[in-house]
Amino acid sequence: MRMRKKKNLVPRMGRCEAVHVKDGFSMRGHWRDLMPQAREVWIELGCGKGRFTAETAAENPDVLLIAIERVADAQVVAMERAVAEGLTNVFFVVGDAAALPELFAPDEADRIFVNFCDPWPSKRHAKRRLTHRGFLQTYRKVLREGGEIHFKTDNAPLFAFSLEEFPAVGFALSEVTHDLHAQGVRGVMTDYEAKFHGQGLPIHRCVGTKIPWTPPAEPEPSTGEAAGSAE
Repeated sequence: MRMRKKKNLVPRMGRCEAVHVKDGFSMRGHWRDLMPQAREVWIELGCGKGRFTAETAAENPDVLLIAIERVADAQVVAMERAVAEGLTNVFFVVGDAAALPELFAPDEADRIFVNFCDPWPSKRHAKRRLTHRGFLQTYRKVLREGGEIHFKTDNAPLFAFSLEEFPAVGFALSEVTHDLHAQGVRGVMTDYEAKFHGQGLPIHRCVGTKIPWTPPAEPEPSTGEAAGSAE
């Protein structure tokens, strides 16, 4: 669903400048300068209106959380929530998952959250899924060894697809569940998650841990010689 344009977006974002990083690219390799005492650096891809962001930051005051969102109209709501709650360990930047290596240096992140991303159900759009191996290899570039990706979705086909993608590019799977809240609510919910759970839909979740991995060798380039061309 397309986010409605927010009225007075610019002044509203201006009032949240304490948590707004206007130039994320300039912070590459220096995110911990925002919170030198941080135990870890966590990234959330697609923070939306910020329910998960704010609650996660509040529950983990010793962690620096960087929330990335492509849509400023959604992000401003999340920023306002963080400011209203007086949070000092969460910062927001407008950005895209594909740009993570330009935003973060190698080994700079300890955890990445991917919550309820677009499932892109058509096979021809598979490479757009944020758990496609292409994106997972991008995340490897900024995660430290032993760093984690925490993934949640309500979409069973996307989850099945993801369970094959993670190990294919050097992520060990753990905490795999097809009904996270079967025995009661577990962990911090996103706005979407609360809605889906209220409708009785099961929530799928897993953790992928970065382990040593060697990419497969690239195929040798063709010489362009046709078979049987020699005289």
